[in-house]
Amino acid sequence: MKNYSVAPDQTASRWIVKLEDVAPTESFPTKDGAIDAAKELAQENSPSKVIILDEDHNVVEELEY
Repeated sequence: MKNYSVAPDQTASRWIVKLEDVAPTESFPTKDGAIDAAKELAQENSPSKVIILDEDHNVVEELEY
Protein backbone atom coordinates (compact mmCIF):
# COMPACT_ATOMS: atom_id res chain seq x y z
CA MET A 1 0.00 0.00 0.00
CA LYS A 2 1.31 3.42 -0.95
CA ASN A 3 1.06 6.26 1.55
CA TYR A 4 0.52 9.84 0.41
CA SER A 5 0.86 12.61 2.97
CA VAL A 6 -0.45 16.16 2.87
CA ALA A 7 1.42 18.62 5.10
CA PRO A 8 2.41 22.29 5.16
CA ASP A 9 5.94 23.32 4.21
CA GLN A 10 8.25 24.79 6.85
CA THR A 11 6.81 28.28 6.46
CA ALA A 12 3.20 27.01 6.18
CA SER A 13 2.83 29.04 3.00
CA ARG A 14 2.28 26.02 0.74
CA TRP A 15 0.95 22.49 1.15
CA ILE A 16 3.06 19.55 0.03
CA VAL A 17 1.93 16.13 -1.23
CA LYS A 18 4.53 13.43 -0.60
CA LEU A 19 4.68 9.77 -1.58
CA GLU A 20 5.92 7.52 1.24
CA ASP A 21 7.07 10.64 3.13
CA VAL A 22 10.17 10.89 0.92
CA ALA A 23 10.42 13.49 -1.82
CA PRO A 24 7.62 15.99 -2.45
CA THR A 25 5.38 15.00 -5.35
CA GLU A 26 3.65 18.37 -5.74
CA SER A 27 3.20 21.70 -3.96
CA PHE A 28 -0.08 23.64 -3.67
CA PRO A 29 -1.03 27.11 -2.39
CA THR A 30 -4.06 25.72 -0.50
CA LYS A 31 -4.66 22.76 1.79
CA ASP A 32 -7.82 21.78 -0.10
CA GLY A 33 -5.97 21.71 -3.41
CA ALA A 34 -3.29 19.45 -1.95
CA ILE A 35 -5.87 17.11 -0.41
CA ASP A 36 -7.77 16.82 -3.70
CA ALA A 37 -4.55 15.99 -5.57
CA ALA A 38 -3.50 13.41 -2.96
CA LYS A 39 -6.94 11.75 -3.11
CA GLU A 40 -6.72 11.56 -6.90
CA LEU A 41 -3.22 10.02 -6.76
CA ALA A 42 -4.35 7.51 -4.14
CA GLN A 43 -7.39 6.48 -6.17
CA GLU A 44 -5.25 6.01 -9.29
CA ASN A 45 -2.74 3.88 -7.36
CA SER A 46 -5.10 1.84 -5.20
CA PRO A 47 -4.60 0.36 -2.64
CA SER A 48 -3.32 3.58 -1.11
CA LYS A 49 -3.72 5.75 1.95
CA VAL A 50 -3.88 9.55 2.28
CA ILE A 51 -2.60 10.94 5.58
CA ILE A 52 -3.56 14.58 6.24
CA LEU A 53 -1.42 16.49 8.73
CA ASP A 54 -1.99 19.87 10.39
CA GLU A 55 0.47 22.74 10.82
CA ASP A 56 2.10 20.93 13.77
CA HIS A 57 2.40 17.72 11.70
CA ASN A 58 -0.17 15.86 13.78
CA VAL A 59 -2.40 13.40 11.91
CA VAL A 60 -5.82 14.95 11.34
CA GLU A 61 -7.35 12.35 9.03
CA GLU A 62 -6.50 9.11 7.21
CA LEU A 63 -8.32 7.96 4.08
CA GLU A 64 -7.94 4.59 2.32
CA TYR A 65 -8.55 3.86 -1.33
